[in-house]
Amino acid sequence: MAERGIDLTIITPCYNEEASVVDCAREVQKVMSSRLPKVKYEHIFIDNASIDGTVQELRKIASTSKNVKVIVNSRNVGPFRNMYAAMAKASGRAVIPMLPADLQDPADKIPDLYKEWVKGYLVVYGERTNRQESLLMRALRGLYYRIVRTMSETDIPVNSGEFMLIDRKISDEICKIGDHYPYIRGLVAQSTSNSTSVPYTWGVRKKGKSKSNFLALIDQAINGFVSTSRAPARIALLGGFGISGLGFLAGFWSLIVNVFDAPTALQGIPTLIVALFFFGGIQLFFLGLIGEYVLSIHSQVRRLPREFEVESINFK
Repeated sequence: MAERGIDLTIITPCYNEEASVVDCAREVQKVMSSRLPKVKYEHIFIDNASIDGTVQELRKIASTSKNVKVIVNSRNVGPFRNMYAAMAKASGRAVIPMLPADLQDPADKIPDLYKEWVKGYLVVYGERTNRQESLLMRALRGLYYRIVRTMSETDIPVNSGEFMLIDRKISDEICKIGDHYPYIRGLVAQSTSNSTSVPYTWGVRKKGKSKSNFLALIDQAINGFVSTSRAPARIALLGGFGISGLGFLAGFWSLIVNVFDAPTALQGIPTLIVALFFFGGIQLFFLGLIGEYVLSIHSQVRRLPREFEVESINFK
């Protein structure tokens, strides 16, 4: 049951963040009390079935602060589904879908986001104008986000993640969708263009280890493409037509050469082998691309069992 009178909900998804959650809660409390003392807030930690001492630490924090609320999931469902579940429990008139436990997105930017929302913006993006990470990762992220933005049917900010502030109306509409694998920044961008941004530096993790490995990042990247754009499927369709056209022209050219200039005709076996592997690879690529859309539909339609709460603290 939603608690009335709360202005802001801050969500922190966590998995094995025993070393970080205390600092995160303390930093949020300090920022809110010093810079937004009149704003009533709740800080929801939603745990993805951690196997370290994260839940024990969260119980201790919640016992000393009623602003801190805790949800413990039955299983690990990844960060996006995790924060999506917490958004459905939010009581605030404005919601920050993700403040990471490691504070790579800084808590001291929360007042700046909130003040822009008060001006009337429905969405206030946190814009990562500087990333304290390797040059290679900065380049790959920048390239990916620009490709997604180009292919998307909406204007998705290039340097923004889920550290943003959204109006409760946006949050409620997104939760009504019941997306099995939500790409939250894409859903937010598709909801409204009444937005602005607050620049900041994306810092480095100070404690613990990142839970995002290469395969997880690839999975999230593919989901971003599939969730926000039909362009890849259209590219596959047009590419199929184009390659078929080239094949037809090559066949026609081969026929002409064999009829009018047989000695210069291409030798058969090597040409066939190269063509077979080339066109086979193209077909497998396009089938895999279409398969991603089919898998997305399959997951959404089947409505497989989702995570459920095994424990909640400080919720009314």
